Amino acid sequence: MSRLQVVSGKGGTGKTTVAAALALALATEGKRTLLVEVEGRQGIAQLFETEALPYEERKIAVAPGGGEVYALAIDPELALLDYLQMFYKLGSAGRALKKLGAIDFATTIAPGLRDVLLTGKACEAVRRKDRSGRFAYDYVVMDAPPTGRITRFLNVNDEVAGLAKIGPIHNQAQAVMRVLKSPETAVHLVTLLEEMPVQETVDGIAELRSARLPVGRIIVNMTRPEVLDATDLELVRTVPRSTVARSLSSAGLGGARRGGHAERLVDPLLTQAEEYAERYTLEHDQRAVLAELGLPLHELPLFAEGMDLAGLYALARALREQGVS
Repeated sequence: MSRLQVVSGKGGTGKTTVAAALALALATEGKRTLLVEVEGRQGIAQLFETEALPYEERKIAVAPGGGEVYALAIDPELALLDYLQMFYKLGSAGRALKKLGAIDFATTIAPGLRDVLLTGKACEAVRRKDRSGRFAYDYVVMDAPPTGRITRFLNVNDEVAGLAKIGPIHNQAQAVMRVLKSPETAVHLVTLLEEMPVQETVDGIAELRSARLPVGRIIVNMTRPEVLDATDLELVRTVPRSTVARSLSSAGLGGARRGGHAERLVDPLLTQAEEYAERYTLEHDQRAVLAELGLPLHELPLFAEGMDLAGLYALARALREQGVS
């Protein structure tokens, strides 16, 4: 497994949930994982049922086997202050710039600067070591921007390195890209078995590959259980209504006579079966499209009653069972 795990996906596919479950799955057997949020939505705090995350690395969960999950919500303004202190030793001068509003102005106006700071902070966590020379975190999982923006987001430091030919900005941008374009990084895409998310996944993978960014896995989220297989569905399409009514009656659901309780159930039941058949065909076709991409493919179940902390641990267990750990 690469040490930097970037999770992207079309909006509504549950990429933040998958990123959180992945962080838990990787933090097994005593490992330490840092879960990084870059969009300022505090989605991680909501999933782990904790208070809003500050701009500091805070332990939010313990994984099976004693591993630990830390979380960090990166604030671009504070990240820029860190950057100014690290490379220019501004100290109190940097804080004065913040009070004057210059930091907010810079991160809002300067093209790509926010993404430079966000990716730079995540890569710093990947490279950081403690006094014994051991990596501070075994894995860093980034809840990244959506698929339509992910390639530009990760590749922004290439553009910066081209603009700043020398100096600390150039060196920092190159150091970040060395991490992002190396085997240390894997970009995973989350999708649903629906046409639009799958097509956006296909396009996103093509863009990532064109930019020479390392594509990892495809994770199909919110899959529903298979109630009927292809053989059952073919039978549903051909079975006479009278046979369905007699079967319902035999099951104790009323008489088969016309107007009886069983007879009234036939049409709604067959309509539901037809709707399921359409969904089954669509999902089967979308699985085939994803399989053609030649990447590891994983599926996570839908929790009909919504996601809570127990569900998050269940998703992490499902990922481990599928070899993602």
